[in-house]
Amino acid sequence: MSRTAEVSRDTKETQIRVGLDLDGVGASQISTGIGFFDHMLDSFARHAGFDLNVETKGDLHIDMHHTVEDTGIVIGQALHRALDGFRGVRRFGHAYVPMDETLTRCAIDLSNRPYLIWRVNFVRPKVGEMDTELFKEFHHAFAMHAGACVHLETLYGENSHHIAESGFKALARALRMAVEIDPKTLGAAPSTKGVL
Repeated sequence: MSRTAEVSRDTKETQIRVGLDLDGVGASQISTGIGFFDHMLDSFARHAGFDLNVETKGDLHIDMHHTVEDTGIVIGQALHRALDGFRGVRRFGHAYVPMDETLTRCAIDLSNRPYLIWRVNFVRPKVGEMDTELFKEFHHAFAMHAGACVHLETLYGENSHHIAESGFKALARALRMAVEIDPKTLGAAPSTKGVL
């Protein structure tokens, strides 16, 4: 069973191409025009074990908001498409990720009922050139379009780089668990409803 997807999205604000392989090796080619965001998506792919190609061209002459949010939309759409009805997966995943003084946890339910709980506070308004408020925008867009219920919480931390990166890694590790094939489902959706 091939669990791959390619999704394109073109608007007046962004042009985005995403290729995703859930059963890859964590290889990535990322180009969004935002260096720190590229670093986060590369880390996300590596720790999820997904092969991920992202090419985003956005209206960065205005600001980074559309580029970050829309990239989250398309990656979420690609995950949803690759999961093909959520059949046969473990569905739930969780992870704790420490980075020096920071500890972040993520719990995820691939339920097709999108939701985001975001309990993350940054001590600085920017990491590099990227506004820290945009990290919530990415995670919200991703969760809504992936059909995922995501609870992400930084339990403690001081360094904004560590807070952001531990969040992406925690999401990735939780997803890695949730998308694993569960032989006990016999290929069915993991729900008493029979579908997700």
